[in-house]
Amino acid sequence: MRIGMILDAPFPPDPRVENEAVSLVNSGHEVFLFCLKYDNEKDSEIINGIQIRRFSSNKLEYKLSALAYTIPVYSMLMKAKIDTFIQQNKIEALHIHDIRVAEAVFKLNKKYNLPVVLDLHDNMPEVMKLYPHLQKFPGKYIISPKKWKKKEEEFIHKADKVISVSPEFLETLKTRIPSCENKLVLVPNTIRKTFFENYTLNHKIVEKYKNDFVLLYLGDTHLRRGLQTAISAVNILKNSIPNIKLVIVGKNTTDIILMKQVKELELESFVDFEGWQDVSLFQSYIIASAVCISPLHRNLQHDVAYANKIFQYMSLGKPLLVSDAIAQKRLIEKANTGLVHTEKDIEDFSNKVLQLYNDKKLRETLGKNGEAFIKNEFCWEQTSKKLIDLYANLKN
Repeated sequence: MRIGMILDAPFPPDPRVENEAVSLVNSGHEVFLFCLKYDNEKDSEIINGIQIRRFSSNKLEYKLSALAYTIPVYSMLMKAKIDTFIQQNKIEALHIHDIRVAEAVFKLNKKYNLPVVLDLHDNMPEVMKLYPHLQKFPGKYIISPKKWKKKEEEFIHKADKVISVSPEFLETLKTRIPSCENKLVLVPNTIRKTFFENYTLNHKIVEKYKNDFVLLYLGDTHLRRGLQTAISAVNILKNSIPNIKLVIVGKNTTDIILMKQVKELELESFVDFEGWQDVSLFQSYIIASAVCISPLHRNLQHDVAYANKIFQYMSLGKPLLVSDAIAQKRLIEKANTGLVHTEKDIEDFSNKVLQLYNDKKLRETLGKNGEAFIKNEFCWEQTSKKLIDLYANLKN
């Protein structure tokens, strides 16, 4: 089958899109990826068997994407590009990555009548409520998450199949739209075996932290990710764990607030802001750590989504400390791979770190449990089987 994946963003990088596309290619499908370019990238190339087709975009189009369901301009612009993509590549099925571009695809598909798979990476209407530009003028008044939620439901009705990333998210969809239950498919954001089987250790990173008790955080550092809790806890823990070090690998525009907090608490020697690092260095940071954290704030998005970092942590045998955001709490408790703290609770976070610090055997046990869980049950090679089955049945 000639599958046309629709991504209204640059590629690479996008681990979920790549993982899905590679698995489908390996199963005998031809995958053509529609994506955007803002610079001088190649119009077409093949990456890991994925046939990339890039279409030019610009800053104005990007800004209009936020208004996709306020005014129809963005969908009209995307519709023309996607029409060309479908015709040139003789697409036989469409796979939409998230709902921002979905309006354009569904309107265009009236012309082609192709089977459509809707891939919900996030609970987008809920994520939008957390965006800073929706908290103030003019975004607060011209962008409506309620409209996006109505559109999401409309697209779910129209799609032949709907896939998403966690059981919790699918359960919310079943509750909201009971008639869609038979079209829902779970395809979690897990990691490929190559992440933990084929990597090069950066000895400088390991050496840098060899004498520290490292709490590691990987990924987006927006305030809703809970790092203010971790920083405040380090201010307490430094008295009991003199060699404690919070290592933050990632970035966000809100980092200035985190850095100000560190400075005010005089924690510069206990907190390292490493900024965004190449993914090839993630394994080295994880191996250099003692405990890996995901202190997410609870909200309607975090309660139903897994952060990919927790699978990266577990795959290399590290114990976790996560907040009680529902999806990650259930997973960590089910597999017994870490401890859970109450979100935003500095004292609880601190106590759980001390528990892990004082019990090396517990750290080792939790780490081994996580490693086994990923290798045997929750790596991409296992969890992608439902995606493969979906397309086998779609083809039939």
